[in-house]
Amino acid sequence: MNREEALEMTDRGVQELIAALERGKSEQLLEYLAFQARFHQYSFSNCLLIALQKSDATFVAGFQRWRQLGRFVKKGEKGILILAPLVRRKSADVTSSEASDDGRSRAVVGFRATYVFDVSQTDGEELPEFSSITGDPGERLDQLKELVVTRGVELRYEESLGGAQGVSEGGKIAVLQGLLPSEEFAVLVHELAHELLHRTDRRKETTARVRELEAEAVAFVVTRAAGLDGLVRSSDYIQLYGGDKELFLASLSHIQRVASDLIGALLGKSAAAENAS
Repeated sequence: MNREEALEMTDRGVQELIAALERGKSEQLLEYLAFQARFHQYSFSNCLLIALQKSDATFVAGFQRWRQLGRFVKKGEKGILILAPLVRRKSADVTSSEASDDGRSRAVVGFRATYVFDVSQTDGEELPEFSSITGDPGERLDQLKELVVTRGVELRYEESLGGAQGVSEGGKIAVLQGLLPSEEFAVLVHELAHELLHRTDRRKETTARVRELEAEAVAFVVTRAAGLDGLVRSSDYIQLYGGDKELFLASLSHIQRVASDLIGALLGKSAAAENAS
């Protein structure tokens, strides 16, 4: 595959993703956001408590909250201790308090121990998820792993990444064990895009929002070129991070450069192998 062919494939994928962003959020994303909105927001201290007791926790809630969501804590599961504030209503002139709906004020007067449970400790109704990458990358997955190494990036697989499927660490990529080949391929491209785009001096010029948009855009274009389908997933992922068409277009040259590079390296290698056989 020559450079012009790689650029043409990149352009087709870019146009498809732009159209998806213009259409807006999918039903999957709206359901996912609605689900997240049902959970209480936890303080920094409680987040630390949760992490210390169950580092792989992703969604936590109390026993009764899980029941309201149609899920039930499994027998024998150990709760995760957090501290819940004790709030007392006081007169409106009390300092360090918040106004309540009836005009009186509320002040935190102490804390009590309570327990929450991670979703992995429950059974019941299925929770909303993003649509997944579909298709079979075949030998291209192994070729992608080789490409990661040839670009000077160490690759390892972990049993847990704190709820993430992949992590870029600057010269190192960690991927969650047990992913489907199609998901593993997409995650690897996403993290490799971070390495190529954002583990440079340019990182100082970008925000987390821009970095996630660019990495996922590259992941979509490359997975699409490899015959996998993940349009809804990538569009939703970008919009979850606040990305839109305008932000996408501002990063377009960087997305095209890295996506074309990876497409040429992966698909060019496949074509060479087919010709040799």
